Amino acid sequence: MASTILNQTLIMLILIGIGVICAKTKLISEASNKDLSKFVLQVVNPVVIFMSYQKPYKAELAKNLLLTFVISVAAMAGLIILSYVFVRRKDKREFEIERFSSVYSNCGFMGIPLVSALFGDEGVFYLTAFITVFNLIVWTHGVILISGEKDFKQVVKVFYSPTIISIILGLITFFFEIRIPDTAASALGFIKDVNTPMAMIVSGVTMAGTNVPKLLKNYRVYYVCFLKLLVMPLILAVPLALVGVLDSKVGMTVLVAASAPPAAMCTLLSIRYGKNSIYASEIFTAGTILSVGTLPLVVKTTEYLTKII
Repeated sequence: MASTILNQTLIMLILIGIGVICAKTKLISEASNKDLSKFVLQVVNPVVIFMSYQKPYKAELAKNLLLTFVISVAAMAGLIILSYVFVRRKDKREFEIERFSSVYSNCGFMGIPLVSALFGDEGVFYLTAFITVFNLIVWTHGVILISGEKDFKQVVKVFYSPTIISIILGLITFFFEIRIPDTAASALGFIKDVNTPMAMIVSGVTMAGTNVPKLLKNYRVYYVCFLKLLVMPLILAVPLALVGVLDSKVGMTVLVAASAPPAAMCTLLSIRYGKNSIYASEIFTAGTILSVGTLPLVVKTTEYLTKII
């Protein structure tokens, strides 16, 4: 399993490199990249999620989906608590960005390709539960953390997002065993297939704007990435192993999603609320690159944990 993750992350790194080249050669502009990002988030990802539900109803799948939802809630709550333990509030420190980046992962952009490589559509099916929890919490706790304001109107907007709508429609088609026509399924299948390359190229273009020399000198970037990519996922792995789900598709799906690099959303929210978006982008860039090594390491370590616990 660790070798599968390593191979997939290397593929994703190559695609990210292509995105960087596209940005440096002006083939894709910053404005174009924003449009591509919206297309991936609002069209491609929802299609991938919806198509994961196009499978025969099985009681075991439904049970595992509910279990994934419960574990995801517990995992997110645990990560938030850990972020307050490891990232202290201090003057002249961007603790909001550091806490956000240590909790929230690129579970859509990075999580879907990784889980799909491991478990196929069934893995993506379970991942939708984590993505649902992620969206509900990031638009409440996450927004409040970055903005410093309690804006609960964002919670309502979450339910109108393409991601949540695709999950709701997918659940309906799954439980009522509704299958879309073969022609429509083939068309959506083509969109589904571009998820990984498009998501990674968009990430590469985003990363191309980072000041690498400055990033390399900022030790806090490495500290946050160390927390997000290794410390917190491995702490999370222990209770998952103790309750006996770590070696299952459900447990590994949640762990991989939580171990994915810091969410690009931190940069977007920082821009929106006037925070240090450059610092957020540096953490995103460093985390994405370092995840090529940390993701296989986390998976390999968890495989060992399941044998001794």
